[in-house]
Amino acid sequence: MKIDHSQPLEYSTEQNRLNILGFWIFLGAEIMLFATLFASYFTLVDRTGNGPAGAKIFEITPVLAETFLLLTSSFVIGLGIHAMRLGNKKAMLTFFVITLLLGLGFLGFEITEFITYYHEGATLQTSAFTSVLFTTLGTHGAHVTLGLFWGSFIILQVKKRGLTPETANKSFIFSLYWHFLDIVWIFIFTFIYMKGMT
Repeated sequence: MKIDHSQPLEYSTEQNRLNILGFWIFLGAEIMLFATLFASYFTLVDRTGNGPAGAKIFEITPVLAETFLLLTSSFVIGLGIHAMRLGNKKAMLTFFVITLLLGLGFLGFEITEFITYYHEGATLQTSAFTSVLFTTLGTHGAHVTLGLFWGSFIILQVKKRGLTPETANKSFIFSLYWHFLDIVWIFIFTFIYMKGMT
């Protein structure tokens, strides 16, 4: 395996560069998935039937908390990648752990939010609006949950094997995934919550 020391560790081999390219292609498919969900949401948002509309069930406080947690986690994982590039394994692992704890906090708020919606009469079967709302939010939440498991495995690998071209590549790809989830959340926050509260 030829290592190019002029490149950051995560880009230092041909295989690593191919892995990153492949992941960008995968993210393209993920963009299409969420674009489809958003298109469905915009089509069905006014079809509330006898159920509540967004303005009735959305609450700004938990949504702001979720947004703060996820955007902060994106900043923190950026610090983790910076520490990785400096070869500071301890700082990198600390930042990755903080990222996952913030992600866990986000999920806690989202689950509480879903329970609140349920008690207010908004379920998957209530209307076309609530169905597409739960599907869109749930798909994003499932991606965050996957990220928590994925990030945990990466932390264990880096702890065991140290910072190698392979572990750095995996860590960087995971950071791309996490940033992607944050970008999707900004769209959810803006076009589902903010628009729905007006």
